Amino acid sequence: MNQILKECALHEPCAYISGNSQSIHYKIIQECSREQCEALILRGWRRFGSMYFRPICQECRACESLKIDVQNYTFSKSERRILRKNGSWNTLIRPPTLTRDHLELFERYHRYKHHTRSWDEPKVDPKNYYASFVQGHGDFGFEILYFDDERLIAVDLVDILDEGISALYCYYDPDYPSFSLGRYTLLEQIRLAQRLGLKWIYLGYYVEQCRSLSYKGSYKPALQLQGRPEEDETPLWRSAP
Repeated sequence: MNQILKECALHEPCAYISGNSQSIHYKIIQECSREQCEALILRGWRRFGSMYFRPICQECRACESLKIDVQNYTFSKSERRILRKNGSWNTLIRPPTLTRDHLELFERYHRYKHHTRSWDEPKVDPKNYYASFVQGHGDFGFEILYFDDERLIAVDLVDILDEGISALYCYYDPDYPSFSLGRYTLLEQIRLAQRLGLKWIYLGYYVEQCRSLSYKGSYKPALQLQGRPEEDETPLWRSAP
């Protein structure tokens, strides 16, 4: 049975736009069901572990929830090249886990992003990793692991829900720059959704002013959530501009 253990709103510096502040609504839900998770995702929430959150900033609407229309998605020439180039990797889908290889790859990826995108210094903490990416996955959370022989080169964390796949977080080996692993893992999500007969890839927040999130606007066709519907309101999604 779903149980909200804690619910609060925090006001803090914006994680996406320098100089802005943000207000975030948080829920910590014990044993959240697949149906309840998707109901929240459809209303603009995101999941990390047992924590669900969404922005509730009063004077800013920069964070836009997007979902890719999988059934009408056509891969471009460049995307087909990426898929072919990465076709030799070994893949494993399973419930989320925590290993030394996970932590080492996570640290390398964030060190790379620190130098190239000025992300915060990487702080690898097994307890925080477990709380963010392993805990709370229920029967719907999975990790898609990519290997070059036995070397772990990418971890893609997803929720596979009744109507779509929610893209939670992906990190990859920066020593493979020519393989576009970030784009490749998302393209593989689309292919997986198509094989499973699902309608959507829930992309999370698109923020035009944030370089790390603006890429999401290039995946079309896509729909954009209108406003911030409550749980008793029907979410309205319209074609993204």
